[in-house]
Amino acid sequence: MKLEEINNKTNEAFSFLVAALESGESEVLTEYLNAMARFHTYSFGNIMLIARQKPTATRVAGIRTWNSLGRFVKRGEKGILILAPMVGRKKPTDEIATEVESENSADERKPQQQLYGFRAVYVFDVSQTEGKELPTLTDVEGDVTGYRERLIEYVESQNIKLRYSEKIAPAKGLSSGGRITLLAGMQPAEEFSTLVHEMAHEMLHRSERRTLTTKQVRETEAEAVAFVVCQSIGLETGTASADYIQLWNGDANLLAESLGVVQRTAAVILGAISPRLATSEEAEPANQTQAEPAPIAQPPAEAEALSGISF
Repeated sequence: MKLEEINNKTNEAFSFLVAALESGESEVLTEYLNAMARFHTYSFGNIMLIARQKPTATRVAGIRTWNSLGRFVKRGEKGILILAPMVGRKKPTDEIATEVESENSADERKPQQQLYGFRAVYVFDVSQTEGKELPTLTDVEGDVTGYRERLIEYVESQNIKLRYSEKIAPAKGLSSGGRITLLAGMQPAEEFSTLVHEMAHEMLHRSERRTLTTKQVRETEAEAVAFVVCQSIGLETGTASADYIQLWNGDANLLAESLGVVQRTAAVILGAISPRLATSEEAEPANQTQAEPAPIAQPPAEAEALSGISF
């Protein structure tokens, strides 16, 4: 598939979201935020592609990965197009040798990985496969044990002081630049969600971005980050998602920017609080209708720009 075709598909996915919001269909934005929660290690562009092609997707992988798990793609299923990075090895330039070598000189002479671009690959959702049952790693169902502790550790590692007080009621949380105050006595799940919300403020709205956005946008971005993180670990979020249409407010550029920062911020928090998995899946070439890639991690931000949609 040509780069122009891929570009068109990505832009079409974003245009579909804008058109849906324009007509008052806020549930489409909720689907995109849900996709962020399920695929938080993916780039923003790939999340847009997955959400547009299969909004109900929960776990995607290439044919080879599914086969290794004892599952097989059902006949007639159509793959989900995403982009995978093309990485090659570049030999370091020859330099005049010196008599003194550093301890890392051997490593310095090794070929270095370099991102050359992106290629189209296809993945399939678990619902498009059949075979052996997949093992369940964890079933959260509102339990934040472990996640709450790791979140607190992450907050403190960022030199942010955390304290509890009954005096801030009826507010559940306050963020004041390097310090977060939570209402004492909240249930663990509610405390977790509130802390994610306030941490999002610390990460997003303590720089010049604060002066470039309205209070409504800042609050909605923070709540959207909390929604994505809570959805990802299995917490119930109530009806708060109905308010996410405020992200747009008639401005497509604002929507793209807000969704981008929401995705990146949620991904950072989830990376800090999620248990480490021992297995990883690599993308595979797409040389046929049922190609064989697997989930890919988000590539460096500086290499992701493609016609205004970042991958």
